[in-house]
Amino acid sequence: MTTSLNRVTILGSTGSIGVSTLDVIARHPGRFSVFALSANSRVEELAQQCKIFRPRFAVMPDIAAAKLKVRLGELGMTTEVLAGEQQLAWIASHRDCDTVMAAIVGAAGLPPTLAAARAGKRILLANKEALVMAGQLFMDAVKEGGATLLPIDSEHNAVFQSLPRHFANNSAHGLTAVGVKKIILTASGGPFRTRPISSLADVTADEACAHPNWVMGRKISVDSATMMNKGLEVIEAHWLFDAGPEQIEVVIHPQSIIHSMVEYLDGSVIAQLGNPDMRTPIAYGLGFPERIAAGVSTLDLARVGKLEFEVLDLARFPCVQLAFDALKRGGTAAAQLNAANEVAVEAFLHRIIKFTDIPDILEAVMATSTVQEATSLDKIMAADEDGRIAARIRVRERKAVLQL
Repeated sequence: MTTSLNRVTILGSTGSIGVSTLDVIARHPGRFSVFALSANSRVEELAQQCKIFRPRFAVMPDIAAAKLKVRLGELGMTTEVLAGEQQLAWIASHRDCDTVMAAIVGAAGLPPTLAAARAGKRILLANKEALVMAGQLFMDAVKEGGATLLPIDSEHNAVFQSLPRHFANNSAHGLTAVGVKKIILTASGGPFRTRPISSLADVTADEACAHPNWVMGRKISVDSATMMNKGLEVIEAHWLFDAGPEQIEVVIHPQSIIHSMVEYLDGSVIAQLGNPDMRTPIAYGLGFPERIAAGVSTLDLARVGKLEFEVLDLARFPCVQLAFDALKRGGTAAAQLNAANEVAVEAFLHRIIKFTDIPDILEAVMATSTVQEATSLDKIMAADEDGRIAARIRVRERKAVLQL
């Protein structure tokens, strides 16, 4: 009896998550096939991925797609090249696709991930923005479309593994109904955990991107340095696990060995441990409910030696509190916060503002933003644009001050 291959679409295949996903898939040629790949600008990288994995479709923006088509022709490849954002939603919801790895960074990943949910796909969610921007809308689409949602962020994947197997992602009964007291998200503290706060205004983009444990793209690396990534994960955890803000705790764990924990009402704390390698949660999502090889080295606790924990310092990491505040405000607040953060991080990476300007800009945007109910994708995207406009104004103000 022949078992059909699980056909996988990877949104953002040239990023770190996409590359790791392809690495895991390559280890199981009899189990998975690549249906479609997408990338934003890395034409040669995507061409080489197409050469190795032979997807049916590849999607890029218009100009890059034209270049990719020429390059694939030179390589003698038959992969069909599609252009434009609408094609991302098309490959994510295509009837011949079984699983979607949602790994596009930023708001651009929301529409295709939402399309996959409505089409009832197995979604491996590595894109934070789908839940941060459109939590209720997205979770409703998962339920109505009959999709299977598996979190790939190492922290949420760890929580998922540590919850009771019968727990439903969109349970209306809450965590206490399954005996859970709270979720504990761990955070490494990034590259500036011990650096004097007074010196943070002088850090460079390269310093901010030099994460001590993880290899990631530059945007998410900066988010890790400000710990906005942890703030966004708090919002994600709320939607994924029906957890109130008071049921979510963040603790600093510099070794990144314990990826997160679940505390139960009886005092038990269950944690998921492993080396800091994203192939572990990716393999978990691809193989679920089975366990499959990920190519990750064995965790040697004796060699690790010790596991440390620290209380989160909100004076050092104010972005975490901003995320909790946005979660409590509800509606489009989180979408505006996320949009402002994307603008501020980009400005920092281009040396337009200082590192410490990032939380200041976010706080200013949130203080003046008008929050509406997040009842439609149009409203959410409008709030996203409002957040970007407000953030750009404040970036220009900061730039003007720096030039004085």
